[in-house]
Amino acid sequence: MMTSHAQRGQADHLSPFVTDEALSALFEDIAKDSGKRDRERTLPFVQVDQIRAARFGAYRLPRKLGGAGATFRQLFEKIIELSAADSNIAQILRNHFVFVERFAQHPKGEQEKFWQSQVANGAIFGLANTERAKAQSGDESVTRLMRNGDGFSLNGTKFYSTGSIFSDFVIVRAKDADDKLVTVIIPAKRTGVTLEDDWDAMGQRLTGTGTSRFLDVRVEASEVVFDREGIAYDLPYASTIPQLFLTAVNAGILKAVLRDAKDLIKRRAKKAFYHAPSEVPSNDPILQKIIGDLAAHVFAAETVVLAAADAQDSIPASHEIIAYEQAAHHASLKAVKAKVLVDNLALQAATSLFDVGGASSTQRDYNFDRHWRNARTIASHNPSHYKSVAVGNFELNDVPLPKKGVF
Repeated sequence: MMTSHAQRGQADHLSPFVTDEALSALFEDIAKDSGKRDRERTLPFVQVDQIRAARFGAYRLPRKLGGAGATFRQLFEKIIELSAADSNIAQILRNHFVFVERFAQHPKGEQEKFWQSQVANGAIFGLANTERAKAQSGDESVTRLMRNGDGFSLNGTKFYSTGSIFSDFVIVRAKDADDKLVTVIIPAKRTGVTLEDDWDAMGQRLTGTGTSRFLDVRVEASEVVFDREGIAYDLPYASTIPQLFLTAVNAGILKAVLRDAKDLIKRRAKKAFYHAPSEVPSNDPILQKIIGDLAAHVFAAETVVLAAADAQDSIPASHEIIAYEQAAHHASLKAVKAKVLVDNLALQAATSLFDVGGASSTQRDYNFDRHWRNARTIASHNPSHYKSVAVGNFELNDVPLPKKGVF
């Protein structure tokens, strides 16, 4: 974790951003023990520190402000690549990159300039959002931010907190005394903040998606953003980028399946199946077909994710309402269609992996089942059937996709 916070203006003195080749080398290093980490439930603090040191979280910031000036297409290319190396780490960074777009990419004042400088210096932002109480009461947030002198006090418990245990700052959604939604952004190590590793899902086990507790946490006025029209969470189709991010993670998992399937076949000196038509597995036409199908599916998945990323790059930055909404809706449609396709392909691929290896490939040491578990967990975020219905309704009745809320 970072032990001190960067000061405003320091971005001007940062070293040049690392090259894409250096990032790819880092991701290759991260991939080496990803299966073992998942199997032994070793949280990737070391690997996230490497990401922090490389300042990958600043990839989208302009070069003059310490970033790489990357487009959305370039960012999602890297997210797919990182997910192929370790999908847990890619998902850990999801909320960080969403935060950058909402609060740091185009700062409107000193508050956001400060957060931008933190991102430029390598800080990682995690999220504490969803509560168990929501399912019971329908209330979006019962976490409370109350006035306390010249600042505030924060109290509440969050169930989903992806990435927060690895982060330097935590983004917390809460309500104030008037029941208005607010965003609180505070240091992860502040007194009263407890981040727990109690996430017990079948997949994406190392994402730190556990419980966050806030007990009388001191919050300064400069750390609060009150929801208002046209800002951050209120922007039309604001959920498109976080959804596309998850689809990119599944595209990366699909790429990892192809890699592991090829490695499994190539390392075998003789056929694994009694009735196989070739003594050499790599010459077996049935295995060749499986690999060929997987390679085609990887190509399709990457292509649709990057097409949806291109649509994000085409959205006007001015937020002129009519032009913005039309472009944002177009981009959301592409992201939704990409999810429907990629989720299915990733799950099919994760099953096909065992068709090339037989029963021996199910050994725990391989941990190949993590690909299906991880892809299934990612796909369960806002399931595809709701997406397909919405797309069908638009195609048949010209009913646009929902512009607000998580979709």
